Amino acid sequence: MPPIGEGDKVRIVLGDVSEADQEIHSLHSHLDGLEGVVESRYSADEIAVKIDLETLPKIPGQVHTESTKRMRAKFLEAISEDQKKTLTKEELKFVPHYVVLVRDKDLKKV
Repeated sequence: MPPIGEGDKVRIVLGDVSEADQEIHSLHSHLDGLEGVVESRYSADEIAVKIDLETLPKIPGQVHTESTKRMRAKFLEAISEDQKKTLTKEELKFVPHYVVLVRDKDLKKV
């Protein structure tokens, strides 16, 4: 099977997480089951995956939604009224990406 590359649809599938993994990646297990698209492959241990927001569990999804609201508000406070008028509805309702770095061994093509 060819290696996972940019543009591939993937699912994060964590095998048994060793004690060493838990020490290094204390929040590692919350990624299990998330799906997304490979954005960049830096090495076998550093693959950037843009997560499909609908695959986020309830609490991380709520955190992302609240963070998005705060980012939008901060952005709107930082620009002038004239600048706001030049933006489209889509630009004003931007949704930030949710990108994680994972290892090749923790990914499965979907």
